[in-house]
Amino acid sequence: QVRLVESGGGLVLAGGSLRLSCVVSGSTINVNAMEWYRQAPGKQRELVASISSRGTTNYADSVKGRFTISRDNAKNTVYLQMNSLKPEDTGVYYCSYATWRRYWGQGTQVTVSS
Repeated sequence: QVRLVESGGGLVLAGGSLRLSCVVSGSTINVNAMEWYRQAPGKQRELVASISSRGTTNYADSVKGRFTISRDNAKNTVYLQMNSLKPEDTGVYYCSYATWRRYWGQGTQVTVSS
């Protein structure tokens, strides 16, 4: 059974940093693109960052230059380093990837106070 478990969220002041982790079990991630999404209260879930199996990264315009996605295939783990956080970064952050179906973690709450 595939399971994704996010961690690292919390409450931080604007300008601060957090590092999110997503550990995948039940499957190996080395051949899959991995993604981080977030969902703010009252808004749709949006793609924040992605990383291909070869390490190519893409970011939403709102986080470019501030967030960095990375992966450690040996640990079956994906990371999201978030710097210069803003109140508008507040939301639940989800790790995800797709094969024949899409898999989601349970999410980790990030709250940025001004």
